[in-house]
Amino acid sequence: MSSPSISTIAAIATAAGQGGVGVIRLSGKQLLPLAQQISGGKTPQPRRALHTDFVDAAGEAIDNGLLLYFPAPASFTGEDIIELHGHGGRVVLQMLLQRCFELGAQPAEPGEFTKRAFLNGKLDLAQAESVADLIDAASQSAARLAVRSLKGAFSQQVHELVDELITLRMLVEATLDFPEEDIDFLAEAKVDERLTALQERLARVLAQAEQGAILREGMNVVLVGAPNVGKSSLLNALAGEDVAIVTDIAGTTRDTVREQITLEGIPVHIIDTAGLRDTTDPVEQIGIERSRQAVQQADVALILIDPNEGLNEATCKILAQLPPGLKRIEIRNKIDLSGEVAESCEQSGQPSGADTLIKLSAKNGTGLDLLKQALLRQIGWQGESESLFLARSRHLRALEAAQAELELAALCGRHQLELFAEHLRLAQNACNTITGEFNADDLLGVIFSRFCIGK
Repeated sequence: MSSPSISTIAAIATAAGQGGVGVIRLSGKQLLPLAQQISGGKTPQPRRALHTDFVDAAGEAIDNGLLLYFPAPASFTGEDIIELHGHGGRVVLQMLLQRCFELGAQPAEPGEFTKRAFLNGKLDLAQAESVADLIDAASQSAARLAVRSLKGAFSQQVHELVDELITLRMLVEATLDFPEEDIDFLAEAKVDERLTALQERLARVLAQAEQGAILREGMNVVLVGAPNVGKSSLLNALAGEDVAIVTDIAGTTRDTVREQITLEGIPVHIIDTAGLRDTTDPVEQIGIERSRQAVQQADVALILIDPNEGLNEATCKILAQLPPGLKRIEIRNKIDLSGEVAESCEQSGQPSGADTLIKLSAKNGTGLDLLKQALLRQIGWQGESESLFLARSRHLRALEAAQAELELAALCGRHQLELFAEHLRLAQNACNTITGEFNADDLLGVIFSRFCIGK
């Protein structure tokens, strides 16, 4: 894919704030004259650092540092790239950036460098997205998987699926175009077996993508239960520090309290909710409404039940407000008082709607490991492996769409070849949206607008 850019863009590529080194990146066509002007007439050699002053229009030094020149097409964007490595002060970087604008550069939009790399065929769309994922990685595992995607692990899987789809389409189209031939293209090429094998392969890729999406997206966990049942204590225990106030007074938590932890590289966003109850206190009402919103967005609910009271009326009212499909884990806290042993057991048909019951003590931490493992099971995490890659929700939707089209193709069989061919085409289109070989412009705009400026 190639879509030559007509303007030179520039942006500060290093993080905002002060630092030892600051980098300004430029991309465009024929940038060597600009490099010569900003370096006071020096000519940089391709891919070799030039130590120089960076000068203004009067020839006065703005800063002193390294200039690197990467001529097209052997650069990140596929265009000429210049990088100015100077000191990391905010003022001097802005002065240097302003000088670039004086020399004809335009301010870069968020993600515009990576977008140009995509449009010039240096990266496909899945690889381009992995650049942002690498920057945003919340754990070492997420960073490792983002690098795999950046190096093409996910894209290769998709390309292999598309290649097989193209082969199948070719065989079906040949049968449609040459019906008078004695050769049975479909039987000779074992199309039925090929389709079955393709479905199995797509299912494996989808399963890998689902695991990668878990690692990227993480999960939202809400703590729900009657007031003063120990939700804040459990949040503090999971966080490993006191992030919520704990007292014997019911209703101490009047707003949602959020904390992030990491389980096997997966970001887990834990939300301690204000007790979902009827109240006339206007401040507490606001907190309870926010709690209801958090429950609607949650992946898993931890339902804390007082071991002495069980499912009392207050808890039953809370359970009635939970979405029907929300995954649930029932927590029996305070075993340090009851003398019970920490345990995790599967259960079904319980009034709480949870399929897992865990007995623990938030106060002394007994049983927390059982809870963490149960959370990972609830979201289907199978552990990091060398075959995984980072994936996004849109990738899952595309693979699921392709899977649905292959199922429809299998139902058509040889008696409806036109429909068979059409479902194969739609499956290919769905796969192509992952790598960007078939994409609407508005989708590209959404994807790259979420990048930081300078990437």
